[in-house]
Amino acid sequence: QVQLQESGGGLVQAGESLRLSCAASGRAFGRSAMGWFRQAPGKEREFVASISWTGGSTYYADSVKGRFTISRDNAKNTVYLQMNSLKPEDTAVYYCTAVIFPKISLSSWGQGTQVTVSS
Repeated sequence: QVQLQESGGGLVQAGESLRLSCAASGRAFGRSAMGWFRQAPGKEREFVASISWTGGSTYYADSVKGRFTISRDNAKNTVYLQMNSLKPEDTAVYYCTAVIFPKISLSSWGQGTQVTVSS
């Protein structure tokens, strides 16, 4: 079982960047596809991006394609989400989870990390 801890959120202005991290524990991390999801106030949780366990394949929601980049470092048991050109509509709590690639979540949800983008 993989346990996850998200970090790196914050308050930024539109057009700026943030890098989220997801630290994982457990031997299964290196064999797990991983994904990022987000939930904005009053909205359902939605898929953002995912990466295969080798890192060789990635998948993005249309709303973030070209702006966000997911990556992983299996030696550090960490998944990253580089978010560039942030928009106010990216404001949400961001969660990472193990997935069935590309976007079926497997793990229970952690506390997430808040991203707020001001206009």
